[in-house]
Amino acid sequence: MSAIVKRSVTIRGHRTSYSLEKPFYDDLAAIAASRQMTLAALVAEIDETRPRDTNLSSAIRLRVLEWAKRSAGSASLSTIQ
Repeated sequence: MSAIVKRSVTIRGHRTSYSLEKPFYDDLAAIAASRQMTLAALVAEIDETRPRDTNLSSAIRLRVLEWAKRSAGSASLSTIQ
């Protein structure tokens, strides 16, 4: 099991932190790279769109999970076609 690592980021001039396991962080970085944006910009986007009753770390994990499911669905569809 991967240890949780706390990371800091500045979002709209405000310093905050989030905690993620390495696999989630690695996929978050892959999402940012695939969208040609910085990790900080992606985290800011997630922060801006998350429900206010959801903490940032959970919102990031949910976004990564959503991306992984979409990616897996695309791969499954391409093998069927």
